[in-house]
Amino acid sequence: MRLSAVHAARRARRDRRGRGLRSPLLPQGVPAWRSKSDEFDTVVLEAFAEIDARWHDELSGLDIAVDEIPRLLPRDPETVQWPDEVTADGAVPLARLMPAGVDVHGAPTRAQIILFRRPLESRAKKGEDLLDLVHEVLVQQVATHLGLDEDIIDRGPE
Repeated sequence: MRLSAVHAARRARRDRRGRGLRSPLLPQGVPAWRSKSDEFDTVVLEAFAEIDARWHDELSGLDIAVDEIPRLLPRDPETVQWPDEVTADGAVPLARLMPAGVDVHGAPTRAQIILFRRPLESRAKKGEDLLDLVHEVLVQQVATHLGLDEDIIDRGPE
């Protein structure tokens, strides 16, 4: 017995016993439809908007990225000393600056600030705290990127 193409496609969308979801649980218009990562991306854009408005020309070659968890962990959390390119809370990195360079294929790469979502979210108690924390981390990373003091980044160019 052969399955028709329509029947096979319909079965691929459902689980093995045919009792899978028939439609999304929530419509796209409701706030609960957004994932935590979508909400975090919105917080990052909001926190970076103020910095970008002041330093737009200087930051034109900088990308902002978000990763779930840091892929760099210290061998000995008790005595870790992070370089200036890493913003950390003790032994847990919160963000990292990757300077511009050349990739393995010889193509130039842009400078990039990578924010680590889960460590940042776990340190913020509520939404406003997360926005303030992300803004503070971005200020530190931009200051490192531009080689300026953090207070100057917060005030803007003169």
